[in-house]
Amino acid sequence: MRTVIVMPGTGSDADFVRRVFAPHAASIEAELHCLEPEANLVDSYLTRIDAIAARSDRVIVGGVSIGAAIAVAWASDPAHVDRCDGVLAALPPWSGAPGDSLASLSARITADAIEDNGLEHSVAAMVDGSPDWLGAELARSWRSLHPRGLVAQLRAASVFTCPTLDDIAGLRVPLGVAVAPDDPLHPADVGRAWASAAPRGAVVETPLTEFGPDEALLGAACVRAWRTASATSANL
Repeated sequence: MRTVIVMPGTGSDADFVRRVFAPHAASIEAELHCLEPEANLVDSYLTRIDAIAARSDRVIVGGVSIGAAIAVAWASDPAHVDRCDGVLAALPPWSGAPGDSLASLSARITADAIEDNGLEHSVAAMVDGSPDWLGAELARSWRSLHPRGLVAQLRAASVFTCPTLDDIAGLRVPLGVAVAPDDPLHPADVGRAWASAAPRGAVVETPLTEFGPDEALLGAACVRAWRTASATSANL
């Protein structure tokens, strides 16, 4: 049986990615592992993926936003190819260095606000400027993660160097990408470029206005794209 290992985006948690991917794990005959973010964000994810993969026959790695980027980075390592069946990449945030990425900027601003103004003030400001579903989701996850490393996680994510398109061009496993054309923090063109760069890549689009209130739709888009990429790879 396969193991699917997924990681949340910045400021999110394992509960969210469980709701995104759990409804679809059985359809790809997989046991789901959802990783909770830790203060030492990137290294802790990579270490735990290695540990789970070491006791699994086959793995699929994936995640949302920065979680998707870390999954691609892990799967790109030639040492992991023999046990990896692919990547489920939801809402890739940027390629290479973050530069002026809105997702990176948002993470930095959020970290500054929590440090300067406190968690509850920052939650209130975020809720006031967000759709109801997003405000409720982030208020829950921020409170869950703080003070156990939320600010450190935000800062680590904001400076993370994602895989470049050249890195993704060397990916030897199927890459399924889900993008939202109406999500300004995760530009759809980034995800489309990831899927186009991969030798075995596919992309499915699903609007933020649809998967926001029903997060399982995001996981469904990832799995559908991965199935398409997998079928394509079988014909190469």
